[in-house]
Amino acid sequence: MSHHHDHAHPTVSDRPMSRRTLLKALAASSVAVGIGAAAMPAAASASTAFGARAAAAAPPVSAGKRLVPVNRIGIQLFTVRDKVSSLGFRAVFEELARIGYSEIEFAGYTQGGVGAITPQEIRQLLDDNGLRATGAHVNLTPANIDQQLEIAHVLGMPHLGQGGPIAGGYGGPLAKDPWMQAIGTWNQMGEKGRAADIKLYLHNHAQEWGFTTDTNERIYDLYWANLNPETVFFEMDVYWAHVGKHLYPGFEPIDYIKRDPRRFPILHLKDGKLNPSSANGYDIVEFGAGNIDYTAFLSQLRDRGQRFGMFEQDNASTVPVNPGDSLANADRSYDNIAALRG
Repeated sequence: MSHHHDHAHPTVSDRPMSRRTLLKALAASSVAVGIGAAAMPAAASASTAFGARAAAAAPPVSAGKRLVPVNRIGIQLFTVRDKVSSLGFRAVFEELARIGYSEIEFAGYTQGGVGAITPQEIRQLLDDNGLRATGAHVNLTPANIDQQLEIAHVLGMPHLGQGGPIAGGYGGPLAKDPWMQAIGTWNQMGEKGRAADIKLYLHNHAQEWGFTTDTNERIYDLYWANLNPETVFFEMDVYWAHVGKHLYPGFEPIDYIKRDPRRFPILHLKDGKLNPSSANGYDIVEFGAGNIDYTAFLSQLRDRGQRFGMFEQDNASTVPVNPGDSLANADRSYDNIAALRG
């Protein structure tokens, strides 16, 4: 793997170097990153004037605007956790940047047997590779929120989140009260987030679409009605929302986003293959190998340039769909996300 460590400049790979150059330029330009696709002329959406020139010079790959702008495609590092543990952040970041990812969502700040590393050192590796920290999954509590917000500042991330449910662990249905207590705690932590100019967010699995055991209310609806929309936000895991719809029908995942798009600054772009013999109704697969219609899903969002799309594949390190490993899954998945057109 020594080749990962010997390039101080964008590598010339099977992909055009211009993507890396463009991503670095975008990372340095707050204007290009901050403008949503909907607010820009069609030809220039997502990749600014460079994209317009490129589009004029070459026939389009496929019709329509990009559904996930290239400067908004990220990855949740849980996907490649085996590589972070065995190779370390430096080698993984170099490979993710080579693939084309520009955004990183953390799943912890350690690198296994590779050795101790500080948030300051991780930040330097991000900067060296033209990557940005978008968010992180941390089990947030009133006891650690101040420290976690400090780490988020060091890493330069605008969002800080939690991967697991905010009440009851993964143990299944709960009565209403534990959820309401957790919501109250998150609203309090959200005030600290607002003071630090960082948006706290919740990631969902299937159980948050289930119902309270005593009042028969959908937990996500309790979130919706009781979390402060100014301080606590959502990261919809689109795969787990589809599993939730399978297990607890009566809703469409997209309807929550359309109801108030600003409450969803991040989406988890995770694909699922229909499996009638699975209780979940789906199996997690690499992006593009499944049956979740992301073209239809994302085409309904008019403000797509304002949202980060983070690729996640929970099982990428253990059950590659095609030959390869978790980084190979991430590579193919990037191409399939970048190819989505409305």
